[in-house]
Amino acid sequence: MSNKKMLSLEQQEGLFRVLNARFEKHRNRHEDIEWEKVQAKLEANPSKMWSLFEMERTGGEPDVVGYDQDKDEYIFYDCSAESPKGRRSICYDREALEARKKHKPENSAMDMATEMGIELLTEDQYRKLQKLGNFDMKTSSWIKTPAEIRKLGGALFCDYRYEHVFVYHNGADSYYGARGFRGSLTV
Repeated sequence: MSNKKMLSLEQQEGLFRVLNARFEKHRNRHEDIEWEKVQAKLEANPSKMWSLFEMERTGGEPDVVGYDQDKDEYIFYDCSAESPKGRRSICYDREALEARKKHKPENSAMDMATEMGIELLTEDQYRKLQKLGNFDMKTSSWIKTPAEIRKLGGALFCDYRYEHVFVYHNGADSYYGARGFRGSLTV
């Protein structure tokens, strides 16, 4: 792993303080999970800590939302109230970015997620997130788009309005100041 993707001891300690405080504040997201076990898993996986650091740095407010007993993995989602501020005004993927002739955004959701070592939420994951609180009430978030939709030039995004999750489509090359993406990470 490149040193660029390693956190200093100070960064690790700061990240643990932030994650632990969020973990305790939102116990409803992970009622039967112990923070000490989560932290031990993170300490054993420095690249995953770096990914969480990037999720936090870009405004995602990552938090534990589940545990996969079969795989012995903790599941983190971006839990910021609105789509992460540091990941907005981007199109869906590299193909869409390259297809734009004018007014190209700086990046794409899929490229950013890959660089961060995370995955875009799927529609099912997005719906699970909304059961933990109300998210994207003013913004929207790109979600992982099925290949058959993407092949036709489209991409999917979601938001939460009128006490319902809405799934929409748009051209994959579109971008808006209020649309970003939410990610997931397993550790």
